[in-house]
Amino acid sequence: MKAKVLMAASASASRMTASLFALLALSFLFVATFVQNSQAIEIQEVKSPGGITAWLVEDYTVPIIALNFAFAGGSSQDSDAKLGVTNLLSTMLDEGAGDLDSQAFQGRLEDLTMSLSFSSGRDFFYGSFQSLQANKDHTFEMLRLAVNEPRFDNDPLERMKAQTISGIRRSLKRPDALAGLNLSKTIFPDHPYGRPSRGTEDTVAKLTSDDLKTQRAKIFAKDSLKIGVVGAISADELASVLDKVFANLPENGDLVAIPNVEPVTDKAVHVDFESPQTSIQFALPGYERHDPKFMSAFVMNHILGGGSFSSWLYDEIREQRGLAYSVGSYLVPYKHAALLMGSTGTRSDKAGEAIDIIKKQMVRMAQTGPTPAELEEAKSYLTGNYALNFDSSSSIARQLTGIQTQELGIDYIDKRNDMVEAVTLEGVREVSQDMFDGIEPTFVTVGKPLN
Repeated sequence: MKAKVLMAASASASRMTASLFALLALSFLFVATFVQNSQAIEIQEVKSPGGITAWLVEDYTVPIIALNFAFAGGSSQDSDAKLGVTNLLSTMLDEGAGDLDSQAFQGRLEDLTMSLSFSSGRDFFYGSFQSLQANKDHTFEMLRLAVNEPRFDNDPLERMKAQTISGIRRSLKRPDALAGLNLSKTIFPDHPYGRPSRGTEDTVAKLTSDDLKTQRAKIFAKDSLKIGVVGAISADELASVLDKVFANLPENGDLVAIPNVEPVTDKAVHVDFESPQTSIQFALPGYERHDPKFMSAFVMNHILGGGSFSSWLYDEIREQRGLAYSVGSYLVPYKHAALLMGSTGTRSDKAGEAIDIIKKQMVRMAQTGPTPAELEEAKSYLTGNYALNFDSSSSIARQLTGIQTQELGIDYIDKRNDMVEAVTLEGVREVSQDMFDGIEPTFVTVGKPLN
C-alpha cells in the first residue's frame, strides 16, 4: 500500500510538473513578443462596475492569463505576540477553500493546469495567478474561493506551522540568514521592520485559525488593492472577473499605522558561529522611491555594487584580491524607510579587510564619484537590459502591480529609461556625498571571531 501511495504521489507530481511546464513555455513565448514590441505595449486601466481597478496588458499571442495583486499590509502588521501570522496566512490560502478541503483544492488546481500562490513582504501582501485562457471561468472561481472563503482547517494549519518552524530552525543554522536577522534588529530597533517576518518558533507554534481570520480581515480590503493583468482577456471580461473575485471584500482595511524610521548607522555587530566563512551584511540610509534623487542613487549604486561583474566592489574584492565569490549592494525603498544594503562572504581572517574595502569604495564614491565613461556604461546597461526584467507573463503582471504600489504612474515603463538617461555626473556625486560623506554603515558579521 505504501508503494502504491508513493507511486500515485509521484505520478501526481509529474502531471503537475508537466502542467506548470506548459504554462511556463507559453509564458516565455509571450515574453519574446513583449520584449520585441515593448515600445508598443499598451497598458489599459480597467474599472469594474463594482469599482475595482486593474491595469491590463491585453495580448492574445498565447492563450494564457496572468494576474498579480497586492494589499497594503505585510509582516509589519504582525503584533509582537503574533509574529509570523501574515507569513503563515500566505501559506494557507491554497490549503482549502469553500467546499474543497486541502487535498481537493490542490487536486483541482492540478486538473485546471493553473498556478496560484501567495506571499508577504514587509509592507504588502501578494497574490499571483496564472491560467490557460480556455479554463478561465473555472480558474477565476478558484481564485475567488482562495481570496474570499479560505478554510484554515486544522490539519493543513498544523502542517504549515510545522514547515514554517522547520524553516526558521534551518535559517538559524545559516550564517547569511543570521546576519540578515541581526542586521534588521540592529538598524530598526523597536520597529516592526526589525522583527523576523516569519516569526519565531514560539510565536508560530501558538498561532490559531482565528488569528489567521483576524489578520486576513485586517489586510484584505478594496481600498489598498492593486492589480496587474497580462494576457488573453479583454477589458470587458476582466471587469466582470474583478467583481467576481474582489467585489465582496470590505471597503477598508484595519491596518495599524507604521511610523517612518531612519536606520541606525555606525554599529558593528558580530555573531560567533562555527563556519569556514564569515557572512558580512551592511546597511545605511538610502533614498525614498519618490525622492527626485532616487534615480541618481540607483545609477550610482549600479556602479558601486549593483552591477555585479562591472561594479567597484566586485572589482576590488573579487577580481583584484579574490576575497569573495560574490559581493553586491542594492537600494531598498520600503514604505517607511529607505536603505542601501549589501552583502558578501569571505574567510574569517579576511573579513576585516573586506569591510575596510567596502568602506573605502564608499568614501571614493563620495569624494571623486565615477568617471564619465563609467556613468555612460552604467546607463547603457540599465536601459538596454530593462526589458529583460520582464522575464515571464507573471513577472510582467507583477511589475504592473509593483508600479502601482510604488505610485509611479501608468506611464512609468515608457518614462523609465529616459529617467535613467537624464542622470548626470553632478547628480551621482551629490547623492554619493549625501549618503557616504561622514556616515558609517552598520555592519553585521557572522562567523568565527574577527581578528
